Amino acid sequence: MGTLYLVRHGQASFGAENYDQLSDLGMRQSVRLGEYFAQRGLRFDSVITGSLHRHAQTWAGIAQGANLPTEALVWPGLDEYDSAAVIGAIHPHKLEKPDSPEMYRAHFRLLRDGLTQWMNGVVSPAGMPDYPDFVLGVTSALDHVRTHCTGNVLIVSSGGPIATVIGHLLGTTPETTVELNFRIRNSSVTELTFNPKRHALVTFNALPHLDDQAYASWVSYA
Repeated sequence: MGTLYLVRHGQASFGAENYDQLSDLGMRQSVRLGEYFAQRGLRFDSVITGSLHRHAQTWAGIAQGANLPTEALVWPGLDEYDSAAVIGAIHPHKLEKPDSPEMYRAHFRLLRDGLTQWMNGVVSPAGMPDYPDFVLGVTSALDHVRTHCTGNVLIVSSGGPIATVIGHLLGTTPETTVELNFRIRNSSVTELTFNPKRHALVTFNALPHLDDQAYASWVSYA
């Protein structure tokens, strides 16, 4: 029996030229999570991350806060979907960068619709795998954990893969999986138990490291 901690990366740079970069808040969230793990005396027997820059930065912040070595297994199957490609599959005209509440809402309405169609096999976003292959990339990491890991395991990934894990375990519809995806907060922790045969959900989308009024303004979603 072991425990798997799925962590979504800290706040990235939504609306910037390069999204795949933690914001200052995202780095503070990551370091604070590491401090929380250290306060609990929690150390990890294995660490796995996606291959995106924000995944590596989040793990570096956790390791800094917890005073842990930074070695990690990089697993590209844990990378996020390409949101621009998903939107482009249903809205081929170039969108302006969102800079108002209305434009942000429009962006996420299109993303929700595109994700639902991709997951149902209706559209094939350019440069992306079909959804069953995306799921396989994510669940292959779970298979690796079950067959090769023991004790406490940390995975640092993104909202899409983490929602895919939960959807896979609970058998949710694509529409429900998309809604789970949109609810996952930056640097949140989702806890599973595992044995060689299966994973089981314990907690979802928790922010125990920010559970203090002093950190209320640190909670973010995008």
